[in-house]
Amino acid sequence: MSLWRIKPLDAILATAEKKSLHRSLGAVQLTLLGIGAVIGTGIFVLTAAAAQKAGPGMMISFIIAGLVCAVAALCYSELASMVPVAGSAYTYSYAVMGELVAWLVGWALILEYALGASAVAVGWSGHIVGFLDSVGLHIPHALTVGPPISVGFLKGGEVGGFINLPAVLITVAVTSLLVIGTRESATANAILVAIKIAALTLFIVITLPMATGHMSNFHPFTPRGWGNPLNGTGTGVLGAAASIFFAYVGFDAVSTAAEETKNPQRNVPIGLIGSLIICTIFYLLVAGGVIGSFGAQPLVDPETGTFFSNATKMYASAACTSAHAPLVCSKEALAYVLHEVVPHNPIFGYLVGLAATFALPSVVLLMMYGQTRVFFVMARDGLLPKGLSAVHRKFKTPWIITLVTGVFVAVAAAFLPVDSLADYSNAGTLFAFAAASLGVMILRFTDKTRARPFRTPLLFVVAPLSIAGCALLFINLDKTSWFVFFGWTAIGLVLYFCYGFWKSNVRRGVVEVHEMDDDIPPPSVPPIE
Repeated sequence: MSLWRIKPLDAILATAEKKSLHRSLGAVQLTLLGIGAVIGTGIFVLTAAAAQKAGPGMMISFIIAGLVCAVAALCYSELASMVPVAGSAYTYSYAVMGELVAWLVGWALILEYALGASAVAVGWSGHIVGFLDSVGLHIPHALTVGPPISVGFLKGGEVGGFINLPAVLITVAVTSLLVIGTRESATANAILVAIKIAALTLFIVITLPMATGHMSNFHPFTPRGWGNPLNGTGTGVLGAAASIFFAYVGFDAVSTAAEETKNPQRNVPIGLIGSLIICTIFYLLVAGGVIGSFGAQPLVDPETGTFFSNATKMYASAACTSAHAPLVCSKEALAYVLHEVVPHNPIFGYLVGLAATFALPSVVLLMMYGQTRVFFVMARDGLLPKGLSAVHRKFKTPWIITLVTGVFVAVAAAFLPVDSLADYSNAGTLFAFAAASLGVMILRFTDKTRARPFRTPLLFVVAPLSIAGCALLFINLDKTSWFVFFGWTAIGLVLYFCYGFWKSNVRRGVVEVHEMDDDIPPPSVPPIE
């Protein structure tokens, strides 16, 4: 019995061949799709966490993270154009590197999607709480953050916290919508993109001109250095880049739309690189506005004389509880900056906060949707219990998996802070992206003749750069993120060898080609051992 048995690529493609999708998306639509998926919690919230790690040097962090995403996106696109079906990097890995790697990738994607959704939910909570406070509606502090926790390597929460109720409520709402089967149309996506772009543009127009009179805010530019890989602190420019990577996650929405794209050889790379370039420019201008208008220096612990490394302790410090706290203390970074630098006209801060409040739930929905679909395909492949792939008779959605995912996301959002959730999510994402980059190189040798609507240019330069970039960011995460990733992987391996290894459809000689039709029995093929 082999750990490297593959699910034949032709079987995976059978569903896509039977369901020919109309090619209607052009370069502009793909670019908007990418911008809509990328801009979210990363820029609206994590700017503060990046400032504590890198200070003004976070501008370089945005560039580094964007470059790693760009090369990974190019690799992703070739695979997506060849295998335009559900399952993301899990499906690609199953066809190329075998079942064990596919399981590890699928298991890691839980960290990307589920914890990513939790991070966005917590980010949304910070904005809605801040917005309600600004209009005179105060939610008790205990109901806006989790309690101080220190269980092994998991640490989070704040003094006086009990549960992040708004984050739980938005997760419940999104889970309900996914069970019912809500779909986002291109028009809705375009409206949300317009709202987010308008909010960021407003912020840039107001804050960037202020930078010319406050150039001292940019010094020192790298107060915590470039970072020290493998030291487990996750600080410095590279440490911030590893966290800021979360600000770009979602670009794969472009690559997975390859089957519905007109002239994918031309439009997919335009959509990918175009959306990443536009988002990177916005991120740099926003970061410049934040630093120039208000400042973004890391906060020093007066007791030790060193930079705060514990967020819980930092939030409880005198500096963070003062009336005009530094940027690093804010949970609604951009709105907070506008309230501070334009105190005589608070409407601008309200508008940016309101834009984030409206836009972020859609990102929660997209991430949870991605998670449920990966779980769904894994269950249909026999690697998870078949019952999890049950489709609701009325709503025609994988409701059990959706509810399980919703509970997981809600619990994480209830008790963990946004920056920790983002780092944990990044660990899984970086592993999945590296696996996809390796897979596209392997396929160039093992399946040379297969049609590739999009071919990664200079693949054997781009893919190694992607893998190296993912590895560089991974080793610059903090040690807690490493422990979470490796601990989660160990749990996944135990589950695989206790269940998935034995129940796998491929092992039993069953290949499902009708991925979304429970009424049609799958054909049998000789067992693959």
